[in-house]
Amino acid sequence: MSTSVLRTADAWWALTPDGTAARVETAAATTAELLADRAAIETAAASSGGTAVADLDLLAPVTNPCRVVAQMTNFVSHVTESGLDPETIPLTFFRKASGSISGPHDDIVRPAHVKFLDYEVELGLVIGRPLDVGTAITSDNWTDFVAGVVITNDVSARDVQLPKTQFYEAKSYPTFTPTGPVLVLLDASELERFREFRLRLKVSGETRQDSAGADMIYAPAQALAALARFQRLAPGDLVLTGTPGGTALKAPPRAVEKIGALLPPSMKWKAFFKSQAKNPRYLKDGDVVEITIDTPDGKIDLGTQRTIVRFTR
Repeated sequence: MSTSVLRTADAWWALTPDGTAARVETAAATTAELLADRAAIETAAASSGGTAVADLDLLAPVTNPCRVVAQMTNFVSHVTESGLDPETIPLTFFRKASGSISGPHDDIVRPAHVKFLDYEVELGLVIGRPLDVGTAITSDNWTDFVAGVVITNDVSARDVQLPKTQFYEAKSYPTFTPTGPVLVLLDASELERFREFRLRLKVSGETRQDSAGADMIYAPAQALAALARFQRLAPGDLVLTGTPGGTALKAPPRAVEKIGALLPPSMKWKAFFKSQAKNPRYLKDGDVVEITIDTPDGKIDLGTQRTIVRFTR
């Protein structure tokens, strides 16, 4: 049965049956330490008459430093929208700085030099036990290594990402990984329902992304198996599982892409971003980004992440 954990500056909290939040009596300072104190979480979750969640100033339930690893192009809708063939997409990853993790209601701050700010709703897996290099991960045991799931937004500076052909800087600025509001701890049978999870993202009330986990190309078991070949993961680490279609960035038409391939890189990107300047879907100052992830029956609900975009001048 799922248990939802929240974090404030001075405490950890668990959602109770009456919908309030009860303080977890623990000395844990990090997500990893909290996951090792499950008895305290369960005791708090079974209590009643707690604090209204609305009265809590929530932080991300994933603490840093930690490893943040993300899958690339892992939803059929996103791959197709990018002009690629889902049948030929390899399983690939990139890293984000854990300093990019921010709270579920913190502002997303766009640096002054960034012009094209994009959003990506993603289901985050929070690692619950050590996953050493060489560990054999299968469809039968992958849930042993995952403590729970959390909403994440893989915010991206596209005009940094694309010309430099790397992801780390473009996705690692502070506030570029809003996380939470809750870390939902799940058992094996609940984790296996990831295909049913519905991921939705709205920008200032307009639905931009709306898809289910069934749209994933590579399931969590495949992703963890691939990571186990080269990347050690520890409790509290965060694995982002890709985003569905609907991002602001769109692939150019084939004809334009072929012409662009003939241009010097500086001219190609100048032309590309000139065309992107006409795209109204990039995040604007004051935009409100709302994200939900849940199952259709409501039995697993990761809450609502609500952030406001702020531009630095």
